[in-house]
Amino acid sequence: MSECITSYIRERLVDLDLPEDFVVKILSAVIACSIAGVFVKLLLFGEEGPRRYTIPSPKFPEQERIVDEASIKITGSTALQCYAPATGQFLGLINPSTADGIDRAIEAAAAAQKKWATTTFRERRAVMRSMLRYVLDNQEELCRVACLDSGKTMVDAQLGEILVTAEKLTWTLKHGEEALRPSRRPTNFLMSYKRNEVRYEPLGVVAALVSWNYPFHNLIGPVISALFAGNAIVVKVSEQTAWSASFFANVARGALIAHGHDPALVQPIVCWPHVAPHLTSHPSISHITFIGSRPICHKVAASAAEALTPVVAELGGKDPSIILSSAKNDLDRISKILLRGTFQSAGQNCIGIERIIVADPLYEKIIALVEPKVKALRLGPKADVGAMISDASFTRLENLVASAVKDGARLLAGGKRFPHPEFPKGHYFQPTLLVDVTPDMAIANEECFGPIMVIMRAPSTSPSSRSSSPQERADSILAIANAPSFGLGASVFGKESDPVLPLVVSGLRTGNVAVNDFAAFYAVQLPFGGVGGSGYGKFAGEEGLRGLCNAKSVCHDRAQWLGIRTGIPPPVQYPVADQERSWRFTRGVVEVGYALGLGGMFAGVFTILKNM
Repeated sequence: MSECITSYIRERLVDLDLPEDFVVKILSAVIACSIAGVFVKLLLFGEEGPRRYTIPSPKFPEQERIVDEASIKITGSTALQCYAPATGQFLGLINPSTADGIDRAIEAAAAAQKKWATTTFRERRAVMRSMLRYVLDNQEELCRVACLDSGKTMVDAQLGEILVTAEKLTWTLKHGEEALRPSRRPTNFLMSYKRNEVRYEPLGVVAALVSWNYPFHNLIGPVISALFAGNAIVVKVSEQTAWSASFFANVARGALIAHGHDPALVQPIVCWPHVAPHLTSHPSISHITFIGSRPICHKVAASAAEALTPVVAELGGKDPSIILSSAKNDLDRISKILLRGTFQSAGQNCIGIERIIVADPLYEKIIALVEPKVKALRLGPKADVGAMISDASFTRLENLVASAVKDGARLLAGGKRFPHPEFPKGHYFQPTLLVDVTPDMAIANEECFGPIMVIMRAPSTSPSSRSSSPQERADSILAIANAPSFGLGASVFGKESDPVLPLVVSGLRTGNVAVNDFAAFYAVQLPFGGVGGSGYGKFAGEEGLRGLCNAKSVCHDRAQWLGIRTGIPPPVQYPVADQERSWRFTRGVVEVGYALGLGGMFAGVFTILKNM
């Protein structure tokens, strides 16, 4: 993270056109302060430093070859075929888990968790610190493995696998204990002799069912939170990225072993869809985090309901990126963000930009900025845009584009699958630019999850427009932005002084909003999750950690040593001698505790005394 910070600071200082030697001095000071801060923390608080460890690299076949069938299912075998979607390179065969295998994994995790639940936050931080050290030391291999299994480029892997994982580990090290410490809660007048707190205790064995688009981060993220909360975890990875799962899980297992803990706390499994309900309905699973599609979530939630297991569901989105008229002087920067937000990981990003809604005065300017850049994008494992995970969605994407063009949209680039001349077994879709899209078109309402930039025209939001108020201008934008049934993320670009900006931010029906940025909320560990068709519940941040715990409410006597504690007054002791008198007595108690003024309280005291 320090490298990212210093790089960011250098860029900002360069923008100020400062002398190079001055820039070097500032960067040196930043690095020195960071090192000093870590040293002081380790020295004063007795924190254990990171331990370096090694894990086996993924197994490659003895001979490199291209698969005959570019599919995870192959004729005449129950094994999963693993291959690189960018090239078709065969990676290996994996035997999927059975119901019995899932039982054994849960049983092993539960046995290990009993001891792990008794560890201190200091011990858990030590494991996280070593894990962070491993991630930073082995970035290239982690990225290379993620790229092979998912088809993305190394740059996309660095941003989507490493940076966000390093951030999650760093946030957990700095703030995890504070989030899970027992929290004091207020009392009331009648119960003023009580001391109240909420304790966050481990649930036991939790599960995560994660998607393939970020094979390292999606697996290791739930592991980090589960372990720090004192749980064990079973992670069901996608069949599409089964090859890398064991290696990535060993990153966490290796850290546990390095500190003398049981690696059985982390259990990766791969299974065919018909076996998965055995996991999601298992009575020994205390919580499920699901990252995937809405149709599959319906099945997961129904299965989990059998054991009354709570589910956090993140189901993707149709995220809008809104450019207000007041952003007119920032279009060059914004256009670059739009390209990264749309084409990162070939558009296979749950918080990727799926719709760009541009104020009418800026509409053609934005198109002019992005069109040549979209047309210049190259496809390939070492190019700009990587492969998609499979070709399963290609026909759907082509039909969405064709339908929009038929209804009046303009196709300026791409729109079809791409037979790569060097990698005929690779799964590539042309980087696509589709403009003049309207809210009634299917492509404006269905998640593409592919490299398709969709641009829509919004009504004018110019402050000089006297025909409507800021609220009316915001409402016209929100009518477009909130139209789909999704609600995961969004971004809004405009001047902070623009009165339309805060109205749009407040009016967006979504779980996350970045202002003048893209997906910044994910990079700072804010609670993450959506509304509506994008799911429910949160992971990440304080809320995510606490969600993996039993929030136990505990009420103590504040001054037990003085004999001040709850007693049952005679009028309400069983057997009740006089119901009418007892009712008047309890009414007086309520008046003393909750009357809106002193007069009511005194009346309550009088009622109590009269009916003792």
